[in-house]
Amino acid sequence: MLTPRHQALLMTLAGMTVGVVAFGAVVVVNGGNPFATQQTPVGVVSPSPSSTPSRTDGLQADGLQYAVQNFGTDDDPVSSEVPAGWKSSQTGTRPRFLDPTGVWQLRFDTRGSKQSPDELVKARERSIDERDLQVLSRDNGTLVYTYVDQSRGPRMGMSRWISLDNGRTSAVEITVGGRPQDEAGLRAVLQHATDTLELPTAPGDDRPN
Repeated sequence: MLTPRHQALLMTLAGMTVGVVAFGAVVVVNGGNPFATQQTPVGVVSPSPSSTPSRTDGLQADGLQYAVQNFGTDDDPVSSEVPAGWKSSQTGTRPRFLDPTGVWQLRFDTRGSKQSPDELVKARERSIDERDLQVLSRDNGTLVYTYVDQSRGPRMGMSRWISLDNGRTSAVEITVGGRPQDEAGLRAVLQHATDTLELPTAPGDDRPN
């Protein structure tokens, strides 16, 4: 028969055992060291900050949204839709819109020319002084070409001249630039800029030769 002193000793030992078991349970739930500063339980993944999207896959046409941009002059205002977020440091007759990374660009020249689009395609081809120039096509007033830039590597350009008089003269030039892997996206940007272009109807003709 246990004396009151023995009973008190057994109760003390039992309490210590319960404390050790409880301490072991805390270690398991917290995933190891209960003194660690990490508070994330095992099996729960903490969200990590999102990284800058990779641009190695090329400009994605279906991911673009557009916004109207106005340029030209007060007497001859022009507008077209440009990819949202692309900014130009200048307006007037020769705005150049760049995406935030500086990889892609869309440029307009609204001064016009008395030369036909086909003549301007040939003139532009002759004027390009870039390494490894390759002309991919020169159809319907549009020049498509690639070259190698000394600092940026392989590049692709597309220049289109738009006529309002059945090809006799040129009213506007639209040029897009990027990399060869951006071809589908660049074509989409060029076509959208063409489709949404709005030009004034002026009586005079002061276009350069």
